[in-house]
Amino acid sequence: MYIPLLLASAPLISSVVAKQCINITVPVSVSARNGVFNIPTLRGNADATTFAQNLTSIRGNFTEEALLDYATVSGAYNISAKFCKPDTENGTNPTVQVLTHGLGFDKTYWDLPFNSFNYSYIDVAVDHYGFCTLSIDRLGEGNSSIADPLRVLQAPAEMSALYELTMMLRNGTLPSVPHAFTKIVHVGHSFGSALSYLLAIMHPAASDGLILTGFSQNGTFLPTTVASWDSKLARLNQPLRFGNISYPAFSDALSMLSASASNLTAVAAEGTSGQSNVTLGEIQQLLQTTDLADFLAGAQPSQLPHMADLPTGYLTWTDAGSNQFAFLLPNFFDPSILLFAESTKFPFTLGELLTIGNAPPVAPQFKGPVQIVTGRQDAIYCGGDCLATGDPALASIPAKSKAAFPAAAAFEAYIHPNSAHAINLHYNATGAYHVIQRFLGAQGLAPS
Repeated sequence: MYIPLLLASAPLISSVVAKQCINITVPVSVSARNGVFNIPTLRGNADATTFAQNLTSIRGNFTEEALLDYATVSGAYNISAKFCKPDTENGTNPTVQVLTHGLGFDKTYWDLPFNSFNYSYIDVAVDHYGFCTLSIDRLGEGNSSIADPLRVLQAPAEMSALYELTMMLRNGTLPSVPHAFTKIVHVGHSFGSALSYLLAIMHPAASDGLILTGFSQNGTFLPTTVASWDSKLARLNQPLRFGNISYPAFSDALSMLSASASNLTAVAAEGTSGQSNVTLGEIQQLLQTTDLADFLAGAQPSQLPHMADLPTGYLTWTDAGSNQFAFLLPNFFDPSILLFAESTKFPFTLGELLTIGNAPPVAPQFKGPVQIVTGRQDAIYCGGDCLATGDPALASIPAKSKAAFPAAAAFEAYIHPNSAHAINLHYNATGAYHVIQRFLGAQGLAPS
């Protein structure tokens, strides 16, 4: 039986009695061969728009156009993580799943604090199947260290951090988790899947299995996604969370907005007598779903003060509409979860956008099992329909990635119904979670 967690070293944060979780901060040394890009410093939202126009233009590959050279980046950073294990240990050979979130999220994507944690992936993996999990805030996000958004925060450097964490799990040196795991599975979402895939290419022996959610190798639709985001500087879109606006200044702005809202309410009242077409419902939509709602996000004191005053190379999408377009399928998610996800979103970086699709097309030496789990209506990697392959011999767009894993012990592309890119935010999310755990069990990767 493996050594219990040293729960005294960090607060117990589990919401379910059947699992034990601790928050840990893990020092890592990152070293990677990153690109050196000729991208001028962004000064405002107009510059963010210009960057998006260049990135999505059909004239050529903007990443290649902007690339000047390669350089090794290195440094010491802290990665914030949450380790969870079953309350009852039923074996001596546990399996740990390393959970890596995608763009726009932090590690709570896997344990969503919404609707009493009913969308929690970790609850299913740990409570129902006995896995351990390590969910991480990627470098530059959440409670992890902030880094240069262009020079450092690129796919190679973030994969380097993921590799260091993996080796700590393998060697039994992860802080507060004194066990050397012999079975490690990497579970990613979107950009987190891209990092897990890159890990399998660069360090094929580091992982015993891959679960790539929100993933395919078809990048045709990425420009549409970037365009739909209408990206803004994160510090301007949610200034209380990511900018340097003072609370007195915010209060003044809020007073002006309150006065405007009062005027709108008066206009709406006039509408009831036929003098105006503006309704209270429309005013509510304005306050909840536009970038005005993003401005108001973080009205309470920030839980992540180190993310205040972010560099301008940190970007985010404009509002809830942009969020829905990229991540959610209408009628198959709780409207409140969209507002929650928008108010708690996290930024992405210039370097991530420039390197998101630059991994080699094949992981020739990876020998573990691979499962791709993508929502059928995924807009980012399937253009809205993962079954629309145009080829009767190809079951789905993600299924084409079988060729990328010629040495894999097993390969499966599962298309989850009634779901878009952010599977974990849909009504039927837990159905996908069970599919993943059963696949791992069938491949001999369940805890034993």
